[in-house]
Amino acid sequence: MKKLALTLCLACFVNLTNGQTFNQFYADVVADVSETNILNDLTAFENFGIKTVGSTALTNTQNWITARYQSYGYTNVELQPFTYAAGTSNNIIVTKTGTVYPNTFLIIDAHYDTINGPGTNDNGTGTVLLLELARLLKDIDTEYSIKFIHFSGEEDGLIGSNYYVNNTVIPENLDIKLVFNIDEVGGVNGLINDTIVCERDESNPTSNNAASNAATNSLATCMELYSNLETEISNAFASDYIPFENNGEIITGIYEKNISPVNHTANDNLANMDVNYAFEVTKGSLGAAMEFALAFESLSLEEQDNFNNQVSISPNPSKNYFKIEFKNPVQRAIDFKLVDMLGKDVYEKRLTKQTQTIAIDSIASAQYLAVFKINNKRFVKTVVIE
Repeated sequence: MKKLALTLCLACFVNLTNGQTFNQFYADVVADVSETNILNDLTAFENFGIKTVGSTALTNTQNWITARYQSYGYTNVELQPFTYAAGTSNNIIVTKTGTVYPNTFLIIDAHYDTINGPGTNDNGTGTVLLLELARLLKDIDTEYSIKFIHFSGEEDGLIGSNYYVNNTVIPENLDIKLVFNIDEVGGVNGLINDTIVCERDESNPTSNNAASNAATNSLATCMELYSNLETEISNAFASDYIPFENNGEIITGIYEKNISPVNHTANDNLANMDVNYAFEVTKGSLGAAMEFALAFESLSLEEQDNFNNQVSISPNPSKNYFKIEFKNPVQRAIDFKLVDMLGKDVYEKRLTKQTQTIAIDSIASAQYLAVFKINNKRFVKTVVIE
């Protein structure tokens, strides 16, 4: 609105921390971002016309978006209706379930309504970016769940996102890791479009500002790691992350550096934007999404079998302690955590010894996932505490 292949041996275990460095697995996924897809989708979006709430154009765009998710293989596609003075419209909510934290969500959002014109930049670019991310993340494992949300009613005052926060986030006490907002990222034709603005929370309530700053710095790093863009940090304002921010959620977002002079007019079209810039923004956003959701490589059956042969947890079931034992000496620290069946961390430790005893007398009796991080892969065993 605003203006390597893994050889399964202990020597291959590496310490995975929150420190951000280039990730070849992420880069390999980013390499599949298609500029042709982006151009074709922006063209289709533009051809639907002016997408005001209550219009046939907006309904046709909604149907096109939902059909695209279904064509990718997503089955959890929800239309959330809401009604206000302009008419009735729908938020489109698509959920991809995480493997470790299924009940904690990275929300990636963009609005798909427009005003006075086709809105190819504002916000066809955000709409198309979400579609391309969803296409490429469909079969990528992530620790956290992802919700791709296409809001409507944004141009009339953040109506759809306010409705979602008030009618889903608050009553369901939705556990949100981060909200990543995409709004107007197409640049200006004829200008040098080489910088993306990364937006952080600088307003009240201030309790979420430090976390927003950290997330935005991470976003900027990913943008520079996985695209050809430079970055600037600015404040968040006047887009669909604001209702979340007002609810105390952690937010970040992106916005074009060269602000289009034709948004909200009939000339907000392909001819006045830079498709290659939108392509680069999509690449950086995909890298950031994988960082935020903790994407990892899927395991082959052989890799899982090899790991099971190398690592034992005993006794299992356990009462006051269990012992983790590696077949070979540990040459690098290994990150280990216990996660309950609701997706909450209950124990974390960096393992450095070939045999290590874990005291569990303070942990409630239940079944847990024992998660080992190895390079870009996750190895999981089940532990029962009695």
